[in-house]
Amino acid sequence: MTTFPAINKRLIVRLSVLAGCALTALFLVQCSGGGGSAIFVLEPLPYRQDALAPTISAETMGFHYNKHYAGYVKKANELTKGMVFAGKTAEAVIQMTAGDASKAAVFNNAAQAWNHAYFFKCLKPGGGGAPEGLLAEMIDEAFGGFMDFKELFITAAKDQFGSGWVWLVLDEGKLAVVTGANADTPLAHGLIPLFTVDVWEHAYYLDYQNRRVDFVKSVLDNLANWDFVAGQLEKVQPPKK
Repeated sequence: MTTFPAINKRLIVRLSVLAGCALTALFLVQCSGGGGSAIFVLEPLPYRQDALAPTISAETMGFHYNKHYAGYVKKANELTKGMVFAGKTAEAVIQMTAGDASKAAVFNNAAQAWNHAYFFKCLKPGGGGAPEGLLAEMIDEAFGGFMDFKELFITAAKDQFGSGWVWLVLDEGKLAVVTGANADTPLAHGLIPLFTVDVWEHAYYLDYQNRRVDFVKSVLDNLANWDFVAGQLEKVQPPKK
């Protein structure tokens, strides 16, 4: 398990280029895909807000989704108005602003909006347990087995000082567990995100108080959406023959 390295220029190059914006005579227009719409979208939850109970209560999900996630999306869109970011994807905005102290507010809100949208997809009612197929094979290869991965992931969550995220990522074709403080994200380090758990206190404090380890363990045991993770992996890692 490692923490993210210092922000560097080894960023993912595969950025989606959207249609350009039309200029008006007097105004700068923000767009994504030429329609003038916001770059960041409040994505709907793929389940009801009470569907993850008792691991994550409806009250926690309500605050997490409606206040924290929605707040990051709103702020990220406010900060990316204008031609500097016009026509960019959310991922591109994150990569453009990573490591730039003058754009820290943009990065923090953009990365938090993206991280949260991804985190919610990593969960599902009746999830958890061990994955199968290519994902299981690569976990065995990288960590020695699923239980070893689980122990490493939980330890990483415990050792992450303060707010942040714990990630399973693909790093040059091999799985790794990494942590990042605050809004940090694999997208800023040339890593491909596969699975994450939010370890900011707002993700668990109403249900677990200071018992972060219990929260992460319960997510892995009961909510981890390995089908989603496997699908993300197979997009970038062809099945072994």
